[in-house]
Amino acid sequence: MSAEHRMPKTLQIRDLDDEVYAALVRHASDAGITVPELLRRHATRLAARPTMSEWLERTERRSSDLSSDEVLDALDELRGTWPDARR
Repeated sequence: MSAEHRMPKTLQIRDLDDEVYAALVRHASDAGITVPELLRRHATRLAARPTMSEWLERTERRSSDLSSDEVLDALDELRGTWPDARR
């Protein structure tokens, strides 16, 4: 990779609502960091995640012998009965 590509990039967000910015300030303050650092961390995590098309491509390769009903039954068993279930 050339040195040109390794240079830190600057990102500017325009037209951010006051309420959104105030919430970002609160989140950053609670974490003991600045708003730019908060956004840098979130951007880094977001960039590390696969896109939806990448994720779908990966998960399509996995096959399963279980039917959808079997999966739902297993989830129901793990969750237990609903408090107001009448079934």
